[in-house]
Amino acid sequence: MLKIGDIEMKNPVVLAPMAGVCNSAFRLTVKEFGAGLVCAEMVSDKGIINKNEKSLNMLYIDEREKPLSLQIMGAQKESLVEAASFVDKNTNADIIDINMGCPVPKIVNCDAGAKWLLDPDKIYEMVSAVVDAVDKPVTVKMRMGWDEDHIYAVRNAQAVERAGGAAVALHGRTRVQMYEGKANWDIIREVKNSVKIPVIGNGDVETPQDAERMLSETGVDGVMIGRAALGNPWMIYRTVKYLETGELVDEPGVREKMDVCILHMDRLIALKNEYIAVREMRKHAAWYLKGVRGNAKARKGINECNTRKDVVKLLYGLVEEVEAKEQNIQMV
Repeated sequence: MLKIGDIEMKNPVVLAPMAGVCNSAFRLTVKEFGAGLVCAEMVSDKGIINKNEKSLNMLYIDEREKPLSLQIMGAQKESLVEAASFVDKNTNADIIDINMGCPVPKIVNCDAGAKWLLDPDKIYEMVSAVVDAVDKPVTVKMRMGWDEDHIYAVRNAQAVERAGGAAVALHGRTRVQMYEGKANWDIIREVKNSVKIPVIGNGDVETPQDAERMLSETGVDGVMIGRAALGNPWMIYRTVKYLETGELVDEPGVREKMDVCILHMDRLIALKNEYIAVREMRKHAAWYLKGVRGNAKARKGINECNTRKDVVKLLYGLVEEVEAKEQNIQMV
């Protein structure tokens, strides 16, 4: 079973920290589908120590989400330690994760995120400073390297371990790859074999069978699911069930999908407000609608919705259309 520090998970299935997505409303929904661990989206260390309202709001954790890993990001040791200490003392997070994998230019240009991948010595220095300053377990989420010529995944993971890090999550792509190309599971296996702390594998886990294959082929302690869970928390449920029993649970019907989409929206409204939540739900609704026949009209309409009522009307209107067509087919 996956165990990070003294935090034990019910299963090895982990929701990845995804920026702009993994707020409490989404995390709680995924947690209810069985995730062993959910990870919050990254929060800037400067935002935390400057008491930026948006950053502090991102630290909110519903008790039902736990165990939860809260991710921070920064470039300077002093500010990272100060932010980690604040999270340690002032939030109910179980684990503090350091972002060492974000590939976007505005992050790496500040010497944060994936920029660390080029310097194992900095990784050791930064992680050890945070570990010394907090009581919660400290983990690192990283990519396998900067580019094909600078793949220091083994050295970087060993630096995390030496610094007192409690686990490493490794995405099998380089920073240059971004989210393109194929994830390299061989490097994930190499990292797992090079350290004694838990390793969580990430990259190209799109089906429950992929999760089982990653666990068996690489020997990792946990499997991290990111984009495959967008609009699809059933991916988490189906993966947990498959790993536990070998049973491949059916995909959800369209009504069930829209029910959960609306539950997700209602949680987002409670977390923020209707105006902001409905706009944020536009991208989530598009993900929930993926694969639903005849969804083009609903997807377009949701991008123009401003109220919960309008979104619900569109989604359930599509459900009725789909169910009527299915009924006609059965009658024929």
